[in-house]
Amino acid sequence: MLTVLVTGATNGIGLQTAKVLARMGHSVIIHGRSQSKGNAALEAIRAFAPDNPQVRFVRADFASLTEVRRLAAEVGSLVPRLDVLVNNAGCANLTRTVSADGYEATFAINHLAPFLLTNLLLEKIRGTTPARIVNVASRAHRNQQIDFDDLMSTRSYRVMRVYGRTKLANILFTRALARRLAGTNVTANSLHPGLIATGIGQRSALGRLLWKLIVWIRGGISVEEGAATSIYLATSPEMSDASGGYYVRCEPAPLQTRPEAVSEEVAERLWKVSEELVGLPCTSS
Repeated sequence: MLTVLVTGATNGIGLQTAKVLARMGHSVIIHGRSQSKGNAALEAIRAFAPDNPQVRFVRADFASLTEVRRLAAEVGSLVPRLDVLVNNAGCANLTRTVSADGYEATFAINHLAPFLLTNLLLEKIRGTTPARIVNVASRAHRNQQIDFDDLMSTRSYRVMRVYGRTKLANILFTRALARRLAGTNVTANSLHPGLIATGIGQRSALGRLLWKLIVWIRGGISVEEGAATSIYLATSPEMSDASGGYYVRCEPAPLQTRPEAVSEEVAERLWKVSEELVGLPCTSS
């Protein structure tokens, strides 16, 4: 039995991922920012996996790094081991908003929060080996590059460009993390789940409606199909030694952006900038 933390698991593919993992018999911790939605998600999971009592909810708003730190401490004290971390939570705000720490919110929630959470939980994860870290990215990364001169999108804000850059950041983070974890029996991989009408963390009714319209026009997939790759990377024996990859439909996939946008140099620069932004001690690869 694995102990798994799935962030952003009160709806969409995060909830579906947690439901399937629970039915497989694993101990599952689900995360969300709403207690009421967390309670509803627990009921849904328990109905889907009635024979598994090992399902718990932890609350934190990823728009606050203070809450991310509290969440890491809570998870650390809640379980003696952590076999799998699925960084699934994310958003795509229609207009530029600012997090509790003064950072552009989409970048803060999609990249800085999982970056900090993963680093804070690394000691526990490393003590559990073999272990896995799964980062939900997106093909929205295609044709994007990190703008280090305007990480907070103060000069210009276009929702899908900003969202795509945060998904590129997820991929770069995964690759840099995999290099740091080489030889530890802990793997890190990223994935594109597919186009799904989940609202991707939209905090407004209008945003959720517009996203569902986009998905309908482009032909989206079900949450069951969308969660499949996260579950595969988290549990498949075939993935026991694979690390640093990007997957689509449970298969390795090429990155859809310029080579220089995903270079080791860019990944390391983003890592160091991220350490500074979240207040972690600077490390080397």
